[in-house]
Amino acid sequence: MKQKKLIKVFSRFMLPVIILILGQSLLAQQPVPTTQVLPDTSKMTYNQISQTMKLYVYPAKNQSKQQQKVDEFECYKWAVEQSGIDPLNLPKVEAPPPQTGPTGGAVKGAAKGAAAGAAIGAIAGDAGKGAAIGAAAGGMRGVKQGKQAQAQQNKAAQDNAAKSEQAMIESYNKAFSVCIEGKGYTVK
Repeated sequence: MKQKKLIKVFSRFMLPVIILILGQSLLAQQPVPTTQVLPDTSKMTYNQISQTMKLYVYPAKNQSKQQQKVDEFECYKWAVEQSGIDPLNLPKVEAPPPQTGPTGGAVKGAAKGAAAGAAIGAIAGDAGKGAAIGAAAGGMRGVKQGKQAQAQQNKAAQDNAAKSEQAMIESYNKAFSVCIEGKGYTVK
């Protein structure tokens, strides 16, 4: 009776723990795939990397085209390592989605317009009518101002995304240029 109870306890509690530990150890041994895919150098032209980055590399010490290809690839790998940027697999920097919809400008504009219209209407003898006209005019103005503000924010977000992407490219180019100049090339 005691043995059955012991086997039952073991199978309910200990067996799942053992299976979990074994499963984790098996998963831990699987290699992690690398995210960087190196270009196939056999299919590259001698100045493909520098051309892609819009850099002009001149072999100042009469290096051959084959040597330039080798040197550019070595500098490509080094620059990727140093800058953290791979220009051949550049991550896309996207601006947040454009803002659309109501901005609240109509309500603010209507309130301001109603106040101004009521004051003018009071002078003319009908504050209510003046407030209504002022609210309508102020609401339209508020909608226009709200849409202009949204458009400015959307443009600023797109500009920031473009600047961020350009900064990544410049960081890589700087590292690549340092390396290739160290190997006896002139870069512009």
